[in-house]
Amino acid sequence: MAYQHILFDISNGIGRLTLNRPARLNSFTIAMHLEVRAALARLRADESVRVLVLDAAGRGFCAGHDMADSARPPSREPDDDAGIVDRYFAPPPDADDDAPDGGVDLSVLVRKYYAPLVLALRALPFPVICAVNGVAAGAGANIALACDIVIAGRSASFIQSFCKLGLLPDTGGSHFLPRLVGPARAAGLALMGDKLSAERAESWGLIWKCVEDAALGAEVDALATYFAGAATLGLARTKQALQVSATNTLESQLELECEYMRELGSSADYHEGVAAFVEKRSPQFTGRAGPRARRKPAPTATPATTATPATTAPTAMPATPPGAPRAARKAGSLPPAPPAAAPARPKAAAL
Repeated sequence: MAYQHILFDISNGIGRLTLNRPARLNSFTIAMHLEVRAALARLRADESVRVLVLDAAGRGFCAGHDMADSARPPSREPDDDAGIVDRYFAPPPDADDDAPDGGVDLSVLVRKYYAPLVLALRALPFPVICAVNGVAAGAGANIALACDIVIAGRSASFIQSFCKLGLLPDTGGSHFLPRLVGPARAAGLALMGDKLSAERAESWGLIWKCVEDAALGAEVDALATYFAGAATLGLARTKQALQVSATNTLESQLELECEYMRELGSSADYHEGVAAFVEKRSPQFTGRAGPRARRKPAPTATPATTATPATTAPTAMPATPPGAPRAARKAGSLPPAPPAAAPARPKAAAL
């Protein structure tokens, strides 16, 4: 596929997706959304990929949605998608009958494009690194926060600009902010829309690291290289455990850890890690479950007493059992957390 609004490459286990509309501060259009969606589908289907780097061209990371966009989606999109942007930003005089109080239904664009993008990024079964240069505003800021590791140049900034338009933080902002910086700081950022510097974002725990602008590329490349040689299955299970920890009870989380440790303890990477430690050498991880891992049945539905994880993948990306990492990679989702009650114990995996 030829891309016009992004740059995309897969090499040596590293996927790199670059937002490439620098003249518009990499703000999203429908066409750009569709290209990003196609690139993420390629990443899910490619078993060689072990890490994704999301970055941007030019002087800014992403300014959110391009409010000048009036392009109609390509013909391969369903007919009811046509004109979404026109209705979102330039409603006709008679307005949309489905919108509240004769206004515009702003949920359409968010539900069909931004929400699936966030869920797809969260569900990738390998680490996602976001490199933020310049401003990350509105949806652009929250797309960055949806990634696993965020590294920003010192001149970068994060702005929850929604309140300036009479809106609330979407694209997962109302979910990520209080979990990352606490309710008091989340409220300040969301209600006032002040610019937050990269240095302060690091000190508040909003991002992983702030580095000098000139060092941003090298820092991100070094981390991507590390993840490309790491134990990918273990990192995938770590991602999922962290994502559901806020909504799980302690008992549920302990059971989840037991289930994943059972799976990972029979993986090829675990045995390679132990052998490398004993032999005092660097491990050569493959990122695969290996022949020692055995498939397990999908966990039963979470009981009503256990909170449902907030990171459930969209319908287009069905969940798969922990014992099927290759299938999970192709489907684009991480498996759901097991229920609080201990499931039936499968036969022990051969060591």
